[in-house]
Amino acid sequence: MRLLVVDDDFDTRTLLTYLFKLGGAEIITAASAGKAIEIMSFFKPDILISDIYLPDEDGYSLLLKARNLEAKRGRELPAIALTASAYEEDRDIALLVGYDIYRCKPIDLDELAFMVANLIGIDNRLEILECNKAKTSKQESFN
Repeated sequence: MRLLVVDDDFDTRTLLTYLFKLGGAEIITAASAGKAIEIMSFFKPDILISDIYLPDEDGYSLLLKARNLEAKRGRELPAIALTASAYEEDRDIALLVGYDIYRCKPIDLDELAFMVANLIGIDNRLEILECNKAKTSKQESFN
């Protein structure tokens, strides 16, 4: 599983990196839409998780650029909007633009793992979560 996470908040990028790396995912993060598109020139993610309000351009235009790039490669790109904005208008626009899922921060990490698993076709989020629990238990017993 390959994820691209785009968020200008360092803590969000760090938390999601930790969650999905423990699950065995390859994850790259970006703090801006421009950097995300640059990353996509060499990294082909299975899913995009993006904030809506980014410093250089919004997550709506990022999704359109990312999907156009992936369409040229003959691939589809599922996407989750993960944002602090709880405005119904933002949710409506995000879904209209093509985000598959819109969620407000803070988010339950089990729920996010479940959404990612569903979008990329993993039969069960437990493939992500059980690996996380096993590695966390190893780390706890090591400490």
